[in-house]
Amino acid sequence: MFKMNSENKKITSKDIEIFEAKHGLHLPLEYKTFLLEFNGGYPEKSNFIISDDEGVSLVNKFYGIGEESGDLGETFEILDGEIPEGFISIADDPAGNEICLGIEESGYKEKVYFWRHDMESDSEMDNMFLLAEDFKTFLNKLYGDNDE
Repeated sequence: MFKMNSENKKITSKDIEIFEAKHGLHLPLEYKTFLLEFNGGYPEKSNFIISDDEGVSLVNKFYGIGEESGDLGETFEILDGEIPEGFISIADDPAGNEICLGIEESGYKEKVYFWRHDMESDSEMDNMFLLAEDFKTFLNKLYGDNDE
């Protein structure tokens, strides 16, 4: 079972609707459920495998809606043009890399990726590493359930 340490204020479905309208996007249902329950925070278990070549990292903090530190909307605006289009950063690691969620109708929708901010890339996806096919699978991997 997934456990999160969060002191963030609870949000409602209406808060999510306002967020989506303001930023012109639609969040996947599993991620909306997570926001309604936790609104970001610090996972009790946070290690994940990036890839065989890249090794492991950990979730520093999941962003929440309307939070002073780690605000999902502010992060979305700051990283606009930095991370590939069609993604929203939902968390970071201690080295300043981002855990991103596919939000656009594309081959990436609902998939979770790791974005290395300091890696040279020839195309916008060269520094993106697939972590999970969906948000729920990513959360399960934090808890050692690496079977898809």
